Amino acid sequence: MRKRIIDGHAHIFPQKIAEKAVASIGGFYDLEMRAGRGTGEALLESGGKIGTERYLVCSTATHPGQVQSINDFILEETRKHPEFVGFATLHPEMEGLEEEFGRILERGYAGIKLHPDFQQFAIDDEQAFPIYRMAAETGLFILFHTGDARYEFSSPRKLAAVTEKFPSLFCIAAHFGGYQRWQEAYDCYESPRIYMDTSSALFRLTEEEALRFFEKFGWDHFFWGTDFPMWKHEEELARFEALPLGREAQEAILAGNFARVILKEPDGVLNL
Repeated sequence: MRKRIIDGHAHIFPQKIAEKAVASIGGFYDLEMRAGRGTGEALLESGGKIGTERYLVCSTATHPGQVQSINDFILEETRKHPEFVGFATLHPEMEGLEEEFGRILERGYAGIKLHPDFQQFAIDDEQAFPIYRMAAETGLFILFHTGDARYEFSSPRKLAAVTEKFPSLFCIAAHFGGYQRWQEAYDCYESPRIYMDTSSALFRLTEEEALRFFEKFGWDHFFWGTDFPMWKHEEELARFEALPLGREAQEAILAGNFARVILKEPDGVLNL
């Protein structure tokens, strides 16, 4: 039987700015953008090589004025490509925050993506609390970039503090909970409503480090992801499959958990 795969973390950009956006992200992290182009079509081409069935797609508003246009683009892409599961963007400094949150709910986005380092706000800044409050009240997931060692904006400890203040908030702490700050993430996360994804982590984590995360937090709290266009689907799948996980855990992380938690399919079966 063919293995089911969902990419739980991918970025896409409009054709006219995709090349510039990909180069900017690569420069920010000083990493080669392995997948190259960052359009929706390029994502489908890369994921298709391993049989990916669904993709969480998002893009980050680095300025408040970009929020609505980015959300319009993500919605358009999800309508064009039913394989896409859209996460909207918000910015703590934007005007009309509650109105835009209402649009997010009406349009049926699956969640919100926040990137504190790009957006330059601390996760535990009170200015962001209205976003967390509305998400917690409605059950909408927030996908956080977490853990860059160069900045305090995305510190795992700050996310842990937010989940203490908003205990009903569901969130995804990207990159095994803390890109470059994995020990901090391992030590401080306690909320059972914190999920994590595997993106942009397995190229640095050792097998032992990855396995201890699964052991402590439970493999049912992880989604497989590529951070496209940072990495190619084939190479990220190879890294994941190299881990000594049982079949049940592997299948859950690759697709079942996302199907159950984000797509709200109780049995984890994909309905395409």
